[in-house]
Amino acid sequence: MTKGLNWDVTFPHAELRPDKAPAGMPLRYRFSDDFLWGVAAAAAQIEGAWNEDGKGESIWDRFSHTPGRIKTGETGDVAADHYHRWKEDIELMKALHLSAYRLSLSWPRILPEGRGRVNAAGLDFYDRLIDELLQARITPFITLYHWDLPQALQDQGGWVNRQTCQAYAEYAQTVFDRLGDRVESWITFNEPFCTAFLGYGCGVHAPGQKNMADAFQVTHHLNVAHGMAVGLARELMPDAQIGTTLNVWKNHPADDSPEAVEAARIYNQLYTYWYLEPIFKGEYPPDIMRIIEQKGWAPKFEVDDSELISRKIDFLGLNYYWIDYITPRGNDPVIGTGKLDLHHLPKSEMGWPVVPEGLYETIEDINRYYGSIPIYITENGYAEADKPDDKQFVADDLRIGYLRDHLIQLNRAIASGFDVRGYFLWTLYDNFEWAEGYAKKLGIVRLVPQSLDRVAKKSALWYSAATRDGGFV
Repeated sequence: MTKGLNWDVTFPHAELRPDKAPAGMPLRYRFSDDFLWGVAAAAAQIEGAWNEDGKGESIWDRFSHTPGRIKTGETGDVAADHYHRWKEDIELMKALHLSAYRLSLSWPRILPEGRGRVNAAGLDFYDRLIDELLQARITPFITLYHWDLPQALQDQGGWVNRQTCQAYAEYAQTVFDRLGDRVESWITFNEPFCTAFLGYGCGVHAPGQKNMADAFQVTHHLNVAHGMAVGLARELMPDAQIGTTLNVWKNHPADDSPEAVEAARIYNQLYTYWYLEPIFKGEYPPDIMRIIEQKGWAPKFEVDDSELISRKIDFLGLNYYWIDYITPRGNDPVIGTGKLDLHHLPKSEMGWPVVPEGLYETIEDINRYYGSIPIYITENGYAEADKPDDKQFVADDLRIGYLRDHLIQLNRAIASGFDVRGYFLWTLYDNFEWAEGYAKKLGIVRLVPQSLDRVAKKSALWYSAATRDGGFV
């Protein structure tokens, strides 16, 4: 039985509860009334119940169960136990005045073997979840794929095998048929870079393979599958909005030398435009294609792939955390450049430099090269070490500063005329942070070890005031 929200536990200091926050204060940074304020999460990081009710094994189940893969030796078997505590979590979102929730579906929970047999219990779970979100007036944004490929498909080659694209299309159709009457906003993929290069190229993410040629082929197959899903959405849900989410950012040269400027240009071609160009133009950056062709890493194409991968999307999801400063010397496995170690900049517990103005610059660049397109910030957040008091409350002032500074840049982007429609903070509560295990805390809500009680941090209370008022001072 799902537990209800325990206000005395979740908000242990009564004077700090969301309903106690002062209202009516003049706002320096205001957003429009229809701007969406949300949080984002991924199924593999929060659901747990990894083998319950007919769910199949995912590549992250296999990866985390393999000794040495997760830095802390932990797994996502239980995670935040969202599968059993989803009603409590929706109550928490409602208490925090959220208007949207970006969630992902677990493909192996719905199709345990990746295709064919549908697991009714898995679809029923998401059916109930969506209904409850809508009843709470929280708009669901569904990500179809957030890294948890069914292991059964990986055993057949995973994303290196083009047949996985067809399996993905069948999965998408299954979900569209069941949830498409209530869900209007869809995201095909989360961060193709991570799937391709961290999973298949460098081996630090599931499935843990190290083959750079495979990584480039995977990138193309993800784009093919994306195009298939866009086509299906147009056919089955003509009124729906569908897009994709990329972790792209504008990188800068480390200095003004021609060598550094050229290194930054090539770096951007590989880590930003390699993902944007196929979506918007149906082609890959020619400079990178020449490099990988020389190395024998170029992906294989089929006739009409260009049209397929560039089917028009309704919005772009942008995950932003940092930017890099690029030098002509380094050990990048593809282009040989490197990153400048930014000792002078503050960094999160993840080691990521804090550069709020990079969010504005990235939005500006996307609009400059691809024209005006609706943008949602689908992830943005800060890892900070927990220092709970005797009631498990965390005063995470660094996170509040990070959120405020980035939202100021977002407000600036909107004031400049860019079409930014919503912000999804990463993330609601501390969770299974992939290869980092549970060591890195990115949530605005603390998960108490063992009990998994949800305790709102100070940042949750700051964010709830912003979501309620539509801005902040």
